Amino acid sequence: MDALLLLKALLLGVVEGLTEFLPVSSTGHLIVVGDLIDYNDETSKVFKIVIQLAAILAVCWDYRERLTRVAAGLGNDPAARRFVGLLFVGFLPAAVLGFLFHSTIKNVLFNPITVATALIVGGFVILWLEKRAYHPRIGTVDEMRWPDALKVGFAQALAMIPGTSRSGATIMGGLFFGLSRKTAAEFSFFLAIPTMFAATAYDVYKNWALLRVEDLPVFAVGFVASFVTAMWAVRAFIRFVSSHTFVVFAWYRIVFGALVLASAWTGVVDWSHG
Repeated sequence: MDALLLLKALLLGVVEGLTEFLPVSSTGHLIVVGDLIDYNDETSKVFKIVIQLAAILAVCWDYRERLTRVAAGLGNDPAARRFVGLLFVGFLPAAVLGFLFHSTIKNVLFNPITVATALIVGGFVILWLEKRAYHPRIGTVDEMRWPDALKVGFAQALAMIPGTSRSGATIMGGLFFGLSRKTAAEFSFFLAIPTMFAATAYDVYKNWALLRVEDLPVFAVGFVASFVTAMWAVRAFIRFVSSHTFVVFAWYRIVFGALVLASAWTGVVDWSHG
């Protein structure tokens, strides 16, 4: 097995784990970093599916007690059924729009320049939202109603544009619609579970012919790196948002996006093959 390929898998796994649940766009980072290290062939499509699955499994593990209680209570616990209902309502907009436009978006918008532009625009949106008066009316996920979940679901659908960030769209959308910072972050994590499992299943179905046994070591390295890193990132992020704003992520997006655009403009990096 090519040691350089394993190193690329490790790097992309760490990138996915660190960025999947932060408002900085994991898909955008994977596109940019994958293009930069020249790992953007057909096999990389399946690889990225695998490491995204690892990241969502890390959240499932981290919230396993809550998820187990919900699963056990579906038959007789109204609160458990209500929680699942909120996730279903929040999941619908992205599911419907993703089904209709998934292929078109991947073919047209999945390139570093689009990602950089979306990162910058999203960064300024975060700065704008943070300047607004902040008066949360919903302190926990259990206090949410279905209209709240639907609004956040439509915000999540914006993340179909690479570079927007699924977590960024849902968290900032949650803040805009009255959720507390911690509630917005936690609902974003929970909403990622059906959304990302559905996206993973669809991508595996579409790319089934690309699966090869000889790629298993590469996939395994990326999977483990993504799982471990995502688990750490989720815990650190929840601690951070309990007492900080999202301004630092906004400026990170703006600077990172500007560097990609500047490198393309000056010819330092040729992004044309991304």
